[in-house]
Amino acid sequence: MKNSIGNNLILTIFGESHGEAIGAVLDGLCPGIAIDDEFIKKQLQKRRPQGLYETARIEKDEYKIISGVFNGFTTGAPLTIIIPNEDTRSKDYEKLHGLARPSHADYTAHLKYYGFEDYRGGGHFSGRVTSSIVAAGAICMKALENLNIKIASHILKCQDITDKNFSADIEKEIDQLNAIDFPVIADIKDDILNIFVKAKNNLDSVGGVIQTAIVNLPGGLGEPWFDSVEGMIAKGVFAIGAVKGIEFGAGFDFARLYGSVANDSFRIIDEKIVTTTNHNGGINGGITNGMPIIFNTAIKPTPSIAQKQQTINFLNHTNTDIEINGRHDPAILRRICVVIDSIVAIIVYDILITRLGSNIFLKNK
Repeated sequence: MKNSIGNNLILTIFGESHGEAIGAVLDGLCPGIAIDDEFIKKQLQKRRPQGLYETARIEKDEYKIISGVFNGFTTGAPLTIIIPNEDTRSKDYEKLHGLARPSHADYTAHLKYYGFEDYRGGGHFSGRVTSSIVAAGAICMKALENLNIKIASHILKCQDITDKNFSADIEKEIDQLNAIDFPVIADIKDDILNIFVKAKNNLDSVGGVIQTAIVNLPGGLGEPWFDSVEGMIAKGVFAIGAVKGIEFGAGFDFARLYGSVANDSFRIIDEKIVTTTNHNGGINGGITNGMPIIFNTAIKPTPSIAQKQQTINFLNHTNTDIEINGRHDPAILRRICVVIDSIVAIIVYDILITRLGSNIFLKNK
């Protein structure tokens, strides 16, 4: 099982949903990055469930950094974060052992690991493990903010409700999104919550589309082929289990555009090279051009639903039905935004130091 990503900053995640703890190791951080405990807690709080429309499993996420930090700053050695699991109910999964929950990794995990996998709560495949990504990502995000590089995501679509796209006032919108718990730009929170509640009442779930923006990245980052900026971001984002699609800039809408519309014209404005539109999402030839990076991510409906579904018992090779009871989200759209931001912060940090060296984060020290 490969659990690491990165070239010069390497993230490794570990743990299972119902194990003793989950965690992450960041290897390649430069020394001297301030550890902002309040910011890490704030980011973890964004991922934590809220209200009746999300899971009843409430973990405190009282993380502990056990290496790589001294006197409040990174040392340059591998940084290890551990987050205990406390609110587990493993008995909920005893009767599900051997049943392939539709759209879950139960069956494929059994094929790969020959029955030795921890099946409780999805084990290592569980969304619970994303808490470690959020904690690690918070460290990278604060380092990026010192370079005025900002990242934010919002719920762009859920069923028939659509938020505004990022506008020309994108940096202000990013700041606003990072300051609130329910990430939307327009006044549509209640409309989306109504969809969540309706899905829950129908023993069902919903998915949607998340839009993410990265601003103030310098041009010239990335590689033209196999380490393109799109490819590296996509690899990180696709590691999140609920993600089933990603598009940069206009994405699939390019299929209906003429080149005269799709092309982003270059101009020099106030001595700065910019494009008059941003259909390519800030990337040309796999390399950043200095414009905001914008991409959309498709999130599938939460697979754990209480409706009766057809499945198999892969231990005794029989057909059967399944009803998944327990503590599950009818939608993870709000909670997943901070997870996407966090993995993107880690990837962007890696892209930056690959091009400019880790001392880029020490320039103001």
